[in-house]
Amino acid sequence: MRPVALAVCGAGLIGRRHLDAIDRAAGARLAAIVEPDPAAGVLAAARGVPWHPDLSDLPAGAAEGVILATPNAHHVAGALACIAAGLPVLVEKPLAADLAGARVIVAAAEAAGVPVAVGHHRRHNPLVAAARAAIVQGTIGTPVAVHAMFWLRKPDDYFDVPWRRQPGAGPVMVNLVHDIDLLRHLLGEIVAVTAASSSAARGHAVEETAVLLLRFASGVLGSASVSDVIPAPWSWEFSAGENPAYPAAGQFCYLIGGSRGALELPSGRLWHHPGAQGWWSPLAATVAPRPAGEPLVAQVEQFARVVRGLEEPLVPAREGLATLAVIEAVLASAREGRTVAPQR
Repeated sequence: MRPVALAVCGAGLIGRRHLDAIDRAAGARLAAIVEPDPAAGVLAAARGVPWHPDLSDLPAGAAEGVILATPNAHHVAGALACIAAGLPVLVEKPLAADLAGARVIVAAAEAAGVPVAVGHHRRHNPLVAAARAAIVQGTIGTPVAVHAMFWLRKPDDYFDVPWRRQPGAGPVMVNLVHDIDLLRHLLGEIVAVTAASSSAARGHAVEETAVLLLRFASGVLGSASVSDVIPAPWSWEFSAGENPAYPAAGQFCYLIGGSRGALELPSGRLWHHPGAQGWWSPLAATVAPRPAGEPLVAQVEQFARVVRGLEEPLVPAREGLATLAVIEAVLASAREGRTVAPQR
């Protein structure tokens, strides 16, 4: 079949990664770049595609789908423009800057019958698919607890951009949103959150560290720790090898415990008692072969199939809304000092 024509709206860091992913994806091709910065015209010319300053300038029929990689504050307007034009759209995470905006996108998409996917690309990682299958198959028994970490240090010049020092731009919204989405994908819905946050090291208006307790509908209890001020290897970025910009550290960032075993991710190492179940018995560790695949490329390929009408999005808009609801509950709990139930 001919490749699906995709326009990329937003030519910043993540937009350029989508451009590269389209280049490597089967079944998709780049149709246009949409970006208000005229410098994007040079990028488009180098790739042999048209450049348009705004989605309203994209001619009808020029693209069959859109990857929306604009700043969070522009997600609602961009998604609604695509939906109105009948164009399936992949919206970078988070779905919107707040729950109200996310609800608007979901309602519009469902009313129009236009597919909207959310760029929680880690769900497309074969490592995640293998871990989810293992949990569903009962490899670790009944899941009872999980711990997630995101510890790394963002460089000082990262904060030279003023909005990165303001509420909403901290590691909870920018980074933890990925981890929360994966925990929901692996273990089900989160029904209560208790959180605390701090900005003691840098003193910015936005949080730099947060810790949280999670209660899942299944009865699983979870904890998570997130900080962008600690030089450390315990984050998906340093341990999964998804993004070559981050040096690989070979560590874990998630621990999932069940009644028959414990799973380290992203390594996939499984700890269990081969014989009698109990603390006097030896533990054994096994690691399954690492499945191959690039999540961003797999995401583009799946989105192309969505555009063709062959599949539903792996991460539909309602899933993006549910993950954002948990993030807003984390921020509210840290701000108000109480346990908060996510509200979709």
